Amino acid sequence: MRHTIIGLLLAIAAFFPTAALAAPPTDAEVARYARSLLEQSFPDPAATPGMAVLVARGDRVLYRDARGTASLELGVPLAPDQVFRIGSVTKQFAAAGVLKLVEEGKVALDDPLAKYVPGYPGAGQVSVRMLLNHTSGIRSYTGVPGVMDGPIRQDLATAQLIDTFKDEKPDFEPGKGFRYNNSGYVLAGAVIEAASGMPWHQYLDQALFQPLGLARTGYGNQAVAVIPGHVTGYTLNGGQWAHARHLSMTQPHAAGALVSTVDDLLKWNRALHGGRVLKAETYRQMIEPFQEDEPYGFGIVHQPFRGAHLLQHGGGIFGFSSYLAYVPDAELTVAVLYNGDARRPPMPGTGTFAHRIAAYAIGRPYPEKKAVAVDVATLASYEGVYRIDKDTARVLRVVDGRLTSQRTGSEAFALIPIGGDQFLFEEGLSRIAFERDAVGKVTAMRFFPDDEGEGEVTSRSDEPLPAARTEVELPAAVLQRLVGRYSHQGRVLTVALADGRPTAQLAGQPAFEIFAESPTRFFLKVVDAALEFAPGEAPASGVTLHQGGKALEYARVVD
Repeated sequence: MRHTIIGLLLAIAAFFPTAALAAPPTDAEVARYARSLLEQSFPDPAATPGMAVLVARGDRVLYRDARGTASLELGVPLAPDQVFRIGSVTKQFAAAGVLKLVEEGKVALDDPLAKYVPGYPGAGQVSVRMLLNHTSGIRSYTGVPGVMDGPIRQDLATAQLIDTFKDEKPDFEPGKGFRYNNSGYVLAGAVIEAASGMPWHQYLDQALFQPLGLARTGYGNQAVAVIPGHVTGYTLNGGQWAHARHLSMTQPHAAGALVSTVDDLLKWNRALHGGRVLKAETYRQMIEPFQEDEPYGFGIVHQPFRGAHLLQHGGGIFGFSSYLAYVPDAELTVAVLYNGDARRPPMPGTGTFAHRIAAYAIGRPYPEKKAVAVDVATLASYEGVYRIDKDTARVLRVVDGRLTSQRTGSEAFALIPIGGDQFLFEEGLSRIAFERDAVGKVTAMRFFPDDEGEGEVTSRSDEPLPAARTEVELPAAVLQRLVGRYSHQGRVLTVALADGRPTAQLAGQPAFEIFAESPTRFFLKVVDAALEFAPGEAPASGVTLHQGGKALEYARVVD
């Protein structure tokens, strides 16, 4: 094991500068921290979905527990040995499966896709390597308008699934860009099938799951067979927990159709990163970012982390969210599985949750989110438009006595002052530090995404602060005429009333309250967006969504 870790450090040293790790906390301290974070995230565990969490150094488990509910309707509490859909964490298993076939001489990374999927348009220019690192340019089928509104429910064989997207216009020429792409991993699954002569998931079971003792990891299609210990997945609908929307598990395919447990994910991390899955050179290619500004390898994101390195991947699928992290310098695993695809504060996202535990465990914790007293006049001195480029800016504004940050097209996030012109985002891990000139005037801000790196400096512009939107009250009859379903290129927007308040919900997303500026124009507070309804007294014939400089026209669906 020691030789494996030394080899790993030598392999990744070329990609990011490594800082010496501080002395880590004790096992007991890590366990207390993880337990506290889990309890803070789920203060009423009987009323919400929940998380299973595992933290380990090497093979030594420091913390393993769960909090929340596996079945809200039956009142079954969550347990750490239960089975969850892992979504896109599937991709590293699929990538390893392709690489096993490479080592067996049945596949080459530079083979054209045409060798395995004959007749696929442009397949002669797309390599297997491009499928694994998202550089093929092939359109991701999950981003095709309308797919997530109904077609995603259909049971399809691999060839049938490929037929649904093969004629889509590519996003860019093969090898000339990067875009995260679920179609690429469906095609990687097709490569596995063509080279192995068996369904992709059966090959993974034979080549990976059985040899490594991953007894509770496998294909998540419960239409084929019940999966013992499989928890229920939930979403938020109008502010209430509801069953996640159905999708056929034939469609996530090798991009996201596996299920697992936190225990099996630890076994997987130890085997993959300990040299028991792939040869050293093959493994190096798997974790190596394919270019300097893109941290993606093959099913693995390799990024700097608190002066060390992090190998990770997250997953999101109807009803579930997952995150698997590994800090090779410390042989640290953090696995987080959540049976919900939406969340309510104070729960952080699974990635944020895992990062906070990992940072603490290696002795590099994130700053505590404890606000220092700052008067309103001082907060107002930070207000302004910080221009990133001609289309994008970050607007800093004081709202209800708190400084907020809103990037163009995104939601406004509250900031927590921690002193020294520094603020933490209430959501996530990012940090802002303001810069002043010689006379003390704020002239720029430095944004640290996930509190990493040297920060991105953005100067304060002379633009006036955009006027804040003002909400008006409307009669119930005016609101009622807006209620209904509206469609744009197959994507459905539903407008409803919840306790007399209007909400808007795009298919596949949670419902958000909308606020009236006039009888026909509404805005959202969670994102920088507006809805303009057709005027009149009859039910609105359509609505235009304004967001990110675009205007999308939705027509009313007549049932």
